[in-house]
Amino acid sequence: MTMANEETNVVRALRGLTSESSSVRLRAALAVGTAPDPRCVDELVGRCAVEPDFQVREMLTWALTRHASARTLPPLLGELRSAHAQARSQALHTLSKIGDPLAWPAITAELITDADDDVARSAWRAAVVLVPEGEESALAGVLATQLGRGGRETRLSLSRALIALGDAMTAAVGAATTDPRPGVRRHAIATEKLSRDPDAGFDFALEEAKRIVALGPGGQEE
Repeated sequence: MTMANEETNVVRALRGLTSESSSVRLRAALAVGTAPDPRCVDELVGRCAVEPDFQVREMLTWALTRHASARTLPPLLGELRSAHAQARSQALHTLSKIGDPLAWPAITAELITDADDDVARSAWRAAVVLVPEGEESALAGVLATQLGRGGRETRLSLSRALIALGDAMTAAVGAATTDPRPGVRRHAIATEKLSRDPDAGFDFALEEAKRIVALGPGGQEE
């Protein structure tokens, strides 16, 4: 393929990423990922911040994973400081898929406790993937501060993140089982139960936790 043809293909793909048709955007992202070109990285990252279609966002992330992390990390890390929640969330999601340990210092407590649930969930997943050996307990301590947060999906996501840390979660989650806030206690107890019996399912573990908290330490309803 000549340089002129390569240039034409890049221009066509980049134009496709901004099409009004989600199917065209999907094909454009697939094309960029199939034939990675570093000239497309900034456009891929920028599109992640505004792309409304979930499937297209997933394809954009896949396309970014097909490029060298030395090229993708700088713009992705820059997105973590964006004022737009989707930009932060999708950048975190992509960093978790790339898995480059150089991204770990950017997974801050501020992101893990971000007010936006989508951002926080993405930060939890990225943190668990990127955490260096020996820092798992410290990460579990930060994650445990979010116990009791949000609705079912957010709580399940946090429980999964904590469980993925293995024994490193034990102290932080155990301490949260005596938290004065009932919602935190229920979530912590459910997380412990789910870690011991993954087949039981989150909903069952949560119902059991509700019963335990309702009975209180003396076996009487609070």
